[in-house]
This record gives sequence, C-alpha cells and structure tokens, in this order.
Amino acid sequence: SFNRGLAQLFRRCDKKAKNDKGKAVSKRNIHLAPGLYFVATPIGTARDITLRALDILTNVDILAAEDTRSLRKLMDIHGVALNERPILAYHDHNGARMRPKLMQYLQEGRSVAYASEAGTPLIADPGFDLSKTAAEAGVLVTTAPGPSAVITALTLAGLPTDRFLFEGFVPNARSARLAALRNLLNVPATLVFYESPKRLVPFLQDACAVYGENRQAAYCRELTKKFEDIQRGTLAELLAKAQTGPVKGEIVVIIDRAQSSPVNESDIEAQLKIALQSMSVRDAAEFVAQAHGVAKRKIYQMALNIEQKP
Repeated sequence: SFNRGLAQLFRRCDKKAKNDKGKAVSKRNIHLAPGLYFVATPIGTARDITLRALDILTNVDILAAEDTRSLRKLMDIHGVALNERPILAYHDHNGARMRPKLMQYLQEGRSVAYASEAGTPLIADPGFDLSKTAAEAGVLVTTAPGPSAVITALTLAGLPTDRFLFEGFVPNARSARLAALRNLLNVPATLVFYESPKRLVPFLQDACAVYGENRQAAYCRELTKKFEDIQRGTLAELLAKAQTGPVKGEIVVIIDRAQSSPVNESDIEAQLKIALQSMSVRDAAEFVAQAHGVAKRKIYQMALNIEQKP
C-alpha cells in the first residue's frame, strides 16, 4: 500500500507539472546589463531549461532565435510573456542580413538573447559569427549554459569521457565521408558525431570499414524524451541493429578512441571485405593500407586472395 500511495503521489505531481505547463518554475524580474546572452534550450524535455535561462528570456530587451516558433512555444510552456518585445529569426541563411540589425540593438545599449532551436548555440548550431562580431565590437557576450546533446550522449554512452573530439556532421557524399572518418583514425580521443536517421546505416558501414567492426561504440537518439534509446556495442553490432528497421529522431554516434595496440591481420581482412563491397581491389587495398600505415603491397595481395575465394 505504501508503494501504491507513493506512485499516486508521483502521478499527481506529474499531472500538476503538466497542467501548470512549467509555470511553477520561478522567474525573477531583474535588470540585465546591455549585451549578448546566448541561451541553451532543452534538447527534448522542456523542463530541462535552467532558472537563469528563464530569467534572461523574461527580462531581455530583444529576443533572437534560430527558430522563432520553437522559442515561442518554449516560452509559452514556461509562462514567459513576450510583452510586445521583438523576436527575430537568426540562422545560417539570413545571418549576414540580420547581424547588423542585432549589432545595432547591442550598440544602442540593449540586451539581446539568442537561442538555438535546441541545445547550446554554436555547437553545430548558428551563432559563431554573431558572437565573434559582438566580441570584436567590445560588447558584453555571455551565456546561460544548459542542455547539450554532445554532453548528454557522452554521459550515457559508457565510453571514455576524459578526452573527446566533437566532429559534428560528416559529409554526405560517401568518398568525402570516408576521407573524414579516415582523418580521425588515430586520434587518441573518443569521437562524437551527429547523424540523421536516413544516414545512420551508411555512416556505420563506413565506420566499420575505417575503424574495424570490433571498435566499441554507441548511438543515442531521442535524448531526454519519452522514447530515449541508447544502443551500445561494437560497430558491427550497432550496424546490425540499425539495419533491422527504420530509426527515428536526431542521433549522436559515439566511437571509442583508437587503441595503441597494432591492428591484427584478421581485423585488416575484415576491413578489406567491407571496403571491397564498394571499391575496386586497388582502391580498397590503398584505402586500408593508408588507414593503418602498412605496406600497400601486402594489403593488395590480401585483397586479391579475398576476391578469388569462392
């Protein structure tokens, strides 16, 4: 009965939170110094926003966002009124045109908040040119830190986090994607990538070819949402899971760092087999040889032997 009572209490609290739409979260009326305020926004669950972010959104003079509709919805959820303040779209496609307008507000002594659609501005999101221009103009540039898909995925992947490299999105064209992955082959850090659902399988196929099927990895999707999903295992195991059906939601792929021990012949052979599925013998041998820093002649002979096997 105690457990049932506790469950009922949690359900009542959850229902109240939904009915309040976040309005129970405190907001203060404060004076903000003139300057540019980058605001991190939730990547899924709306209640992941910080109290300081709400303070800034409540009191700033000018609002700017990668997607104004997303910011308006977030503000509505948390009971932050627009109060006739300007809310301007600023993204990669209109940045050159909108930056002078935002800079004019800043130079007039206004406070300007900028929020990306989800997560932390500048992290695979717009904002760098605005930040650089504002800093060079001598105005205050600060941030209300918060949600980030990179950090959230690293926390959940079960792979080393003491040193990592965030690569973001790799190129869409296969040859360019392979080159980008190959450039990271011997980086002594955990690798972090963003990927779309439609490109996950091709990405994992190329990752198997470059890093070997046995490299430990994880992919994370729907982070902080109801159907949050973390898949862990070798690259080959993750590829098999991704091929079983359509994958939905934005995805973060985490790949373990390069190991200091030399790659054995069976790993090289496995990579050659994958490379030969889409490359000629010569190209596959050159690709794998360069990836591991070994003599091309030996790898070429291995590729020929694989091709000749029935």
